[in-house]
Amino acid sequence: MKHRIFSGILIFLCQVLLLLSSSSVQQPSGRWVHPSCRMLEISRKGPFVLMPDGALATVDDKGFSLSYDRGKTWSDPVFVCHGLNPAEPASYYLLRTRNNVLILVYLNFEGRKFSWDNQKNEPGDCRLEVWSIRSLDGGKTWTDNQRILEGYNPNFFGLIQTAAGRVVVPLQHLVSDPGRLVVCSFYSDDDGRTWQRSNWIDLGGHGHHDGAFEPTIAELPDGRLLLLIRTGLDRFWQAISEDGRYWRIIQPSAIDASSSPGYLLRLKSGRYVLVWNRLNPEGRVYEKTRPTPFHSELPASWHREELSLAFSEDGFSWSRPVVIARQPGGQLSYPYVFEPEPGVLWVIAGFAFKKNWQEPWPLKLELLEKDFIGAYAKGSREPGKKY
Repeated sequence: MKHRIFSGILIFLCQVLLLLSSSSVQQPSGRWVHPSCRMLEISRKGPFVLMPDGALATVDDKGFSLSYDRGKTWSDPVFVCHGLNPAEPASYYLLRTRNNVLILVYLNFEGRKFSWDNQKNEPGDCRLEVWSIRSLDGGKTWTDNQRILEGYNPNFFGLIQTAAGRVVVPLQHLVSDPGRLVVCSFYSDDDGRTWQRSNWIDLGGHGHHDGAFEPTIAELPDGRLLLLIRTGLDRFWQAISEDGRYWRIIQPSAIDASSSPGYLLRLKSGRYVLVWNRLNPEGRVYEKTRPTPFHSELPASWHREELSLAFSEDGFSWSRPVVIARQPGGQLSYPYVFEPEPGVLWVIAGFAFKKNWQEPWPLKLELLEKDFIGAYAKGSREPGKKY
């Protein structure tokens, strides 16, 4: 009798534990951060550039501001332009060229329109133009405000100057018949005064979240340019150009990725860092879906619960990815990466929510390059920090 009672109690306890475990998976709320990261105490989300006197500069809808205490306080803004939307990540970038010209390339949200014809599964009346503006006097005044790409052009990831002096920005563009996204670059040889477009990169697909989109860019050691392109095909595709004018080599990369963008940056050390959402979370497979029949032609992974980081010496062979932050049941995505000083990285999630797209919970991290390269990178199975 006692044995049966004891067995019954054990079975009951096991059922309770199983129920509690199941509930915690369905309704998680905590956040895990890699132990080598620390929370970044900064009031802005970027983009940032360093000025000749060491000041940190940024732009938002109020204007251009400077900070002399690593972003804790900011100067009164100098108005730059209308149309900026700081709430939308990856919608504008700031660059200081070697001639000390400041260039801002931005999505102009004035007159922004988006509609999708569900009957035809094609774009309707859509508009989100790309504009640029520049300053020749350190941000005091701004000039040459101009549209560089009309139509509908969502988020993009990067604005660089090559060793040869060319300024290059990667962009995406919505096209029809069938409705999908394609990629190109715009380039300037006169510090942003005039711009020209490259050829289009078209990977096919059908849907308002399908095709080739949300590219990120870096210059390779030999002077060529590399694009890593978001797709719904389980990995980034890569495109290589001699100079940013023509993209001749277009192929799948070796980097698995969900249908989410990444941020690629060449560091002062010469290494490359990539921050992105992998195809699957660590230890499990993320179910592929189509959120609606109009998102994509094929089901894709929409995993955004973990931000991972990897390094490369050449832009092609990558270190084992390390999870730097995890938000179970929520999302950490659309990353921005900035190097305020050699070997110091700021990683800011453009979208950070406790649940899917609900309950915003910002994520701004600082980490050291040296802590994540070589034998030290032990992955995200360390105890870490919970919030």
